[in-house]
Amino acid sequence: MSGELRQYLTVLALPPVLPLLLAFLFGLLAWRGRRWAGAGAALCALLLLVLSTPVVAGLLAWSLERGLGPPPTAITPGAIIILGAEVAHGLDGPAPGPLTLERLRTGAALHRATGLPILVTGGVLSPGDPPIAALMARSLADDFFTPARWVEPRAADTRENASFSAALLAAEGITAALLVSHAWHLPRARDAFARVGFAVIPAPGLRSRPPGFGASQWLPRADHLAESWFALREWAGRLVYALRD
Repeated sequence: MSGELRQYLTVLALPPVLPLLLAFLFGLLAWRGRRWAGAGAALCALLLLVLSTPVVAGLLAWSLERGLGPPPTAITPGAIIILGAEVAHGLDGPAPGPLTLERLRTGAALHRATGLPILVTGGVLSPGDPPIAALMARSLADDFFTPARWVEPRAADTRENASFSAALLAAEGITAALLVSHAWHLPRARDAFARVGFAVIPAPGLRSRPPGFGASQWLPRADHLAESWFALREWAGRLVYALRD
């Protein structure tokens, strides 16, 4: 499956598009006299509201991060691997998006603390763009004054991040690394590296706090819908990897 087709299917299968399409379908059925369809449309709208609350977004993130566990202690890393996330597009051209920048900040801090060399990994995410790994290497140098020793520009997904990065580092005699990504993504990424026989120590940036349940935590907001979207996409990715691997 091509990366572009994967993006289209992801958009169609997740909120807000899927609930909105279902609400539209239920609305048409209600217009044609199906009384029960009005309740279906209302449930779709309620689902979007609930996914937009800090409580639900926080619970979804926590459900992913709880699989991370304590870091292994018997591994000696020889490098830092930073996984790409998304690309932002502006008048000056493509650049690392906010999630990618968070990972770069974590990786640069680890480099300063440990002196370990950095590998950035990620291929082309949109037609016409350079590989995200190339954008990451440039941002590391320009924004964080930190060099990337290796640039892996082919990986289309987390599984290929693991396969290509492990092969590149193994050729240098490196058999373990610190793995930088978001905490909600690291359990799946760690398992992908384990499948290719490469040892990693997960190195998340900020971890989510357990969500509160006060009145303000139930107020819907668009940014929390985005957080829920990333969490649901990650759960979908875990399901695909479980079925495929």
